[in-house]
Amino acid sequence: MLLTVVAALSLGACDSLRNDPPPAVAAPGAPGAVAGAPPAGYFDNRGRSDVLSGGVRMIEITTPKGKFHVWTKRVGNNPTIKVLLLHGGPGANHEVFEAFDSYFPGAGIEYYYYDQLGSSYSDQPHDPSLWNTDRFVDEVEQVRAALGLGPKDFYLYGQSWGGLLAIEYALKHQDKLKGLVVSNMMSSIPAYNKYAHEVLMPAMDPAALKEILAIEARKDYDNPRYEQLLMSHFYNEHFLRLPPDQWPNPVLRAFSALNKEVYIPMQGPSEMGASGTLEHWDRSRDLKRITVPTLVIGATHDTMDPRHMEWMARQFPHGHFLLCPKGSHLAIYDDQQVYMAGLIKFLHDTDAGKP
Repeated sequence: MLLTVVAALSLGACDSLRNDPPPAVAAPGAPGAVAGAPPAGYFDNRGRSDVLSGGVRMIEITTPKGKFHVWTKRVGNNPTIKVLLLHGGPGANHEVFEAFDSYFPGAGIEYYYYDQLGSSYSDQPHDPSLWNTDRFVDEVEQVRAALGLGPKDFYLYGQSWGGLLAIEYALKHQDKLKGLVVSNMMSSIPAYNKYAHEVLMPAMDPAALKEILAIEARKDYDNPRYEQLLMSHFYNEHFLRLPPDQWPNPVLRAFSALNKEVYIPMQGPSEMGASGTLEHWDRSRDLKRITVPTLVIGATHDTMDPRHMEWMARQFPHGHFLLCPKGSHLAIYDDQQVYMAGLIKFLHDTDAGKP
């Protein structure tokens, strides 16, 4: 799942956050090219009700505890490819996806940033009863309807917790979908916990692991030492394989804004596995019911088992698998060229009706 931000890193970076330039991208038509000049009409906003606000809309949603508002922002114009982005967490925000700005416009893809209820730009009610998967699925459906997305154009993309949410949405509303993307998320939390305990943890430095587990046993999660150990022995191996002082600006901003009122009840306080209300979630047997074209994205060094994610792709009747060999949980950054090229190809192929 999405890991909590390292407090020391976030605070120490407040004065040095920078907008790092995107990696070099091949010219249109060249091998490996994934972006170029936006196609004609991409920035044609005629008839759009969100022009005055630059694509931003606050969408009213109805919940069992009343009405709230969630934040969305449209970028671009494509009548047949519209991608709604579901962020991780739960309780993070859309900012981690800002890398798409370097690729999607050149590929002509219309996309929607979206902060789920409880996250950053959206309302943040203090009611634990709202933090459950079924209610989030209903929220996504209300957002889809408000944005006017449907089976002729609607692609749902989810990363980490967002991938779990995307699977749940597809199981209930796949008639509204044109395509689905599940990024860096396994279909079973028990399998995720098993992978963490049997593969990731034994590969860690034994002394560091012992100290981490001792801190967790004391439930001393706010101990700065806990974050230091995780950064040195876990985050930079399996979450984002870049030196901490090179973590991109959008990552730092997104994780420093993590709402723990949402995250901890659902994910749990430990970063060595899930222990919250999602602990027993498992949809592995149900993947075959999702018949829309589906891309599963995994990474060799992810917190999630890449072999399990490859297996998932085979369970979907029209599934595809993309492996990011240099990537981790945020392969969108540490194996960006492979990630973006594969994702954009899937969207264009599905739009063209290719199997």
